[in-house]
Amino acid sequence: MKNCGSRLLAVAGIVVAGLAVHALAQAADLPSVNLGMTSFVDGLPPAGSGWYGTQYLEYYTAGRVNDNAGNKVGLPKQDIDLFAGLSQLVYQAPLTFGGMHPGLDVILPWVGSVHTDDGIGNVALNARAGFGDLLIGPFVQFDPVMGAHGPRFAQRVELQFIAPTGAYDRTRAINPGSHFWSFDPYWAATFWITPKWTVSWRLHYLWNATNHAPAASLGPDVTSTQAGQAVHANFATEYEVRPGLRLGLNGYWLRQTTDMKANGQDVSGTREAVFAIGPGAMYSFSPQDHIMFNAYFETYARNRPQGTRMVLRYVHHFQ
Repeated sequence: MKNCGSRLLAVAGIVVAGLAVHALAQAADLPSVNLGMTSFVDGLPPAGSGWYGTQYLEYYTAGRVNDNAGNKVGLPKQDIDLFAGLSQLVYQAPLTFGGMHPGLDVILPWVGSVHTDDGIGNVALNARAGFGDLLIGPFVQFDPVMGAHGPRFAQRVELQFIAPTGAYDRTRAINPGSHFWSFDPYWAATFWITPKWTVSWRLHYLWNATNHAPAASLGPDVTSTQAGQAVHANFATEYEVRPGLRLGLNGYWLRQTTDMKANGQDVSGTREAVFAIGPGAMYSFSPQDHIMFNAYFETYARNRPQGTRMVLRYVHHFQ
């Protein structure tokens, strides 16, 4: 239900001027967050309470890294190809308190492979694979509001924490781990326009703690950094075209709302932003087994790569 997104892919914007290389955007700014990993019917578990196992597979490719104005940074090449995934375990208790079910969400991200080419020997776009930061979130799932022909509205609130357990190398521009704690709570909901047509969203607000081992590219005088706060959201709409098969549109949006800090001081011109949209499909083999495919084409990126993301997701409810 989450994504290895901006932290894995937020690389340094580098301008090459003669022999000088100046970092414009810190590679370790935002952590990995959910960008497009969740989509259709997000506000309600497909088979009620119990244990769920979910496996996500993601392929991301980009041929440009944008600066603060949305222009390509001055590198000979800006190629990124990444294959990653998330392994998720969710438990929703059958107990209910006033229509609210408590639960727990645990996610382990990983980066299987990442290939970069900046045209200068990967001095700027160097990367590594490995396990990402562990995500843990207690949540409350609300009973759906029912209508004459089925559910009309369902929602969930989760207090998601991102623990700095992932692989991290301060000399790399792209790392699976962030090396700092983050708090990324969200509200997810689904509204049934008709029994076959839904609209879903998931809205996060991200807060980040201090990194006391910041990227070496910032120089020896920078001893700590704090990534800025951000708002990010997933959204989707789909229609059941035949029993078990849903087709629709899905997207995501991210906007950093405060500046990154270096040694406690704001660093202007480092706020990230991106918008993406694309087609998606969901097929339900049974009430317990579902597979989803979502494609996203990014635009309006700032201080981050701009590319294409493909997500394949399988959900199983243990009976």
